Amino acid sequence: MWNNITACSLWRPSPSFMSSRIQTLTPLFIRNYKDFCKDRQTIWTLQNSLCQVMKKTVPTLKYNMFPHCFVSNKARYGQYTKTFPVLDGRIPSVCEHVFEENLRNSEACIQRYSELLCKVSKGGGENAILRHTQRNKKLLVRERLRMLLDDETFLELSPFAGVDLPYGDVPAAGCLTGIGKICGIWCVFMANDATIKGGTIYPISVKKQLRAQQIAIQNRLLSVYLVDSGGAFLPLQAELFPDQSHGGRIFYNEAIMSAMKIPQVAVVCGSCTAGGAYLPTMAEETVIVDKIGTMFLAGPPLVKAATGEDISSEDLGGASMHSKVSGCVDHFASSEKEAYECVRNIILTLNYELPPEETLEYDDPLYSAEELLGLAPRGYSYTLHIKLILSRLIDGSRFQEFKAEYGTTLVTGFGHMEGHLVGIVANNGELTHDASLKGSHFVQLCSQRCVPILFLQNTAPHTPEPTSLSQAEDHTNKLKAQASMMAAVACAAVPKITLVIGGCYGNESYAMCGRSFDPNFLFLWPNARVALVDSRHISTFPQARDDDCIGDDSELKHLKEKLDEESSAFHSSARLWDDGIILPQNSRKVIAQCLTIMKQQKYQTVSLQRYPVIRL
Repeated sequence: MWNNITACSLWRPSPSFMSSRIQTLTPLFIRNYKDFCKDRQTIWTLQNSLCQVMKKTVPTLKYNMFPHCFVSNKARYGQYTKTFPVLDGRIPSVCEHVFEENLRNSEACIQRYSELLCKVSKGGGENAILRHTQRNKKLLVRERLRMLLDDETFLELSPFAGVDLPYGDVPAAGCLTGIGKICGIWCVFMANDATIKGGTIYPISVKKQLRAQQIAIQNRLLSVYLVDSGGAFLPLQAELFPDQSHGGRIFYNEAIMSAMKIPQVAVVCGSCTAGGAYLPTMAEETVIVDKIGTMFLAGPPLVKAATGEDISSEDLGGASMHSKVSGCVDHFASSEKEAYECVRNIILTLNYELPPEETLEYDDPLYSAEELLGLAPRGYSYTLHIKLILSRLIDGSRFQEFKAEYGTTLVTGFGHMEGHLVGIVANNGELTHDASLKGSHFVQLCSQRCVPILFLQNTAPHTPEPTSLSQAEDHTNKLKAQASMMAAVACAAVPKITLVIGGCYGNESYAMCGRSFDPNFLFLWPNARVALVDSRHISTFPQARDDDCIGDDSELKHLKEKLDEESSAFHSSARLWDDGIILPQNSRKVIAQCLTIMKQQKYQTVSLQRYPVIRL
């Protein structure tokens, strides 16, 4: 959506365009008026006059020209970025044994990844699937998405959420969330999976939906809700109802998103009971499916218990009642297929005027992405140089490094991911004083130039305590420099993506844009570890001297086992400390997809709106 000011700024010819035209036309003027062009002053005067004429006449052609900002990126990339230095990604022969150890560990992690993915893909199990499809006559959640989304792959978020939690298994947290295209527009979708405990809402389900809404807000993405839920799981109501970040926050976010002019569409394709009924009611447009879609605060059994009256679900809150009487929905659909076609038609009315997709030309990395499995460290002591990883991620393995000789334990610079320019901040050792200042400087440069930042995180597991005054001073200076980098990262007004390729430990993870520093997306490799400290370094910590605090070896062993279990990537992803685990060889594709998704908001002209769309 363009306003006049935006359109004029986009269609204005660039300085390079003007300069090239003037250089072409000036010799013609000199030839035609050679009697007048006898000195440099006269030629300069003619050029200046020509420039003024061009400024007046060229804008009249603006509607016949393609926007300069859309055509120049491709040309500029093809002409200039191939001058970036090429990284040497060859693995040194002395490191081959480390590579082999990492490879074996990665294969074991990927095997567990595949097993969990297979388990999650089965939803609530065979009996629940049969009941859902045969008795209730409803489509499975992935079938619904196939009918709703364009014929392109979508980015699924946090598929392992809810696995092996203290209150039991809730595969995929009982709902699918992700980002896909509908009618060419990137959208966030949230779809309940009623085969998993009848779509019942658990605390982890609330957290997953809130994270999806946060991504929609950060990236200004249209949101679509496919609602098929039996309401909250009452035994855990204290963990999903009363607090600020509990269930009610979903409805609050809906109102805020509408006021921000982020469209929201809902489909009632199953039961919407109790608090879940507010979700489609607060959406800007809602479709309900006949015979299977129902909305009510209390279902027929509670009505019977409270009033003694027998009433069917259809009469109490079915499609006909809500579309004809209550007005809680806007569109009546006789089938699920018709409902998803209706959603696609609604999206076509949003008046989005996105530019045509540009196929960026780019070179593949010079080294195989499969070799990333041997570069994913099984532990901090198995870490190889970060440039070996970068050479397998960025276009043409070309990298314009920033401050290459300073603070070498942090690598910073610019590269491209499938044609998208990105600033890269990557751990290559402990985050020292110099490395932190370097990182702070580079992050501010990216923010000033509006370049998105990719953080490759592999932080040191433990920093030795200072044993002398000079070491204490160095330690203090390092803390100040890290605080400077944290401030720069927190305030950088550009999209940020974090990929944990190894360890995510302690305070250094904050400076590298950990979860609490609000990156747009955060992913883990299967080998990643997330913890305050590394369990393998716990014995190096100073022990308390108080007699009441002295623990025996068995307690220390139990603590190590607990830390080891809780720091795995799968434990982290089950609790939504990230947006999902991705395989190393797929990292480039996922990051490029995220960069494309985040870029969509550039094309939306947003006017101020104080209130959301409200049903009256």
